[in-house]
Amino acid sequence: MITREEYFKRLSKMNRNLYANGEKIDRLDERHEPALNVMGLTFDAAQEPENKELCTAISHLTGNTINRFTHIHQGPEDLHKKQDMTRYLCNKVGQCIQRCMGTDAANAIHAVSYMAQQSPEPKTAYHDNWLKFLERFQNEDLVGCCAQTDVKGERLKRPSEQSDPDMYLRVVEEKNDGIVVRGSKVHISEASIADEILVVPTRALKKNEKEYAVAFSVPADHEGVKQIVHFHNLRKREHYQRGIEIGYTDSYVIFDDCFIPWEWVYTCGETEHGGVAALLFALFHRHSYSGCKPAMLDYVIGLAALAAEINGIEKTPHVREMLSELIMVGELGYAAGYTSSALGKPEVYIPGIGFLPYGPGNFIPHSIYANVGRCLSGEAVFHEQEILCNIAGGMPATFPYEKDLINPETKDILEKYIKRNPDIPMEEQIKFWLSFVDFALSGSSGSMLYGAFHGGGSPVMEQIAITSQYDIEARKEIVRKLAGMKTKE
Repeated sequence: MITREEYFKRLSKMNRNLYANGEKIDRLDERHEPALNVMGLTFDAAQEPENKELCTAISHLTGNTINRFTHIHQGPEDLHKKQDMTRYLCNKVGQCIQRCMGTDAANAIHAVSYMAQQSPEPKTAYHDNWLKFLERFQNEDLVGCCAQTDVKGERLKRPSEQSDPDMYLRVVEEKNDGIVVRGSKVHISEASIADEILVVPTRALKKNEKEYAVAFSVPADHEGVKQIVHFHNLRKREHYQRGIEIGYTDSYVIFDDCFIPWEWVYTCGETEHGGVAALLFALFHRHSYSGCKPAMLDYVIGLAALAAEINGIEKTPHVREMLSELIMVGELGYAAGYTSSALGKPEVYIPGIGFLPYGPGNFIPHSIYANVGRCLSGEAVFHEQEILCNIAGGMPATFPYEKDLINPETKDILEKYIKRNPDIPMEEQIKFWLSFVDFALSGSSGSMLYGAFHGGGSPVMEQIAITSQYDIEARKEIVRKLAGMKTKE
């Protein structure tokens, strides 16, 4: 394992292939600092003795102690710990901890590459390739991101039906020593501060869509890869300092006829496994949400409760009702994820068939419960903002700028008129409302809400997964028997 300083040093040596607001930038650009503050915690936590059980694991490949963010889940306990680690670390920053995409993609590819290598005519030793990469991934404590979402072009058309075939990332040429890929993956969280990009398909594929059934890893600064970066940072403060400066990034990752050596390729043309790769990453990532989203609810509950206290309404029935609603959503999401961990097996659910053994033995969370937890919490994010708005009132929307709050000509009069609770020091009230504005009304918060709603798959995708996998016929049989109806043979 490495320290955050060693990680930053590694980033400083990477090629400059990042573009932001018309500039070519490097990975230690000051706009990256808030995101790096967050990612740095994943290295700090693994170094702290009190976090040994939660934030580190024993590699099943080498027997070495590794950062849990590079681990392959070997049983339900590993799934539980990933969920709890995610919640613990997200509580330190009040947002996504950023590194779960890499571990979720790694666990998906671990299973898929194994199955793809069993194909009748594999184009390379997919799983052997993967194991070599995985050992380096663990030993060097690499940060991975997952590039899954394609631009998708004409949304009602499949990849093979697009007017422009590059609307989904595809293989445009196969060579003796590798493949050439073209396309773009979008909304890729933390790609600009990742060491490696793990690429998987975004959807199930038909047999005539083999060129889209490709999974591989590639250094984030590799030739032929360009990133157009979007920063999600908070407005800088000069006087009322935050407890931690946080932010995050995402990228349009463009593969411009990018050459990928065969040893980095983990599926290539096996459409049945390409579709499972898409399904498994989404499943592992939805399971991560059962740690991340309850942590975000912890923060929302704290904001709502403090807003009620400052406003002097904390004992009113309607506030108690709203707080209980937030608590229920957060803890039900966590409980669903915990059940998904407990019922995890080295199996994948294939629609129309059921659960089948899949992969070399790494544990996969139970699909229905992972989807239930993600859908329940994902659908709630805008309602949570409604609750915050209801409790806080309108003041956050027009809260004074920081410099007006410290300007001698306006400071005293503003404090007189924004004071709500005489028992709470004025500076504490100001710090709270500034943080409330950060979370609920900033430019960063708008992007965060869209990400919380759509990340890992929009709620409609979870609803499809839930209803297609749940045994509704068995529930009909319960009713038929109790009603005295004829049961099906």
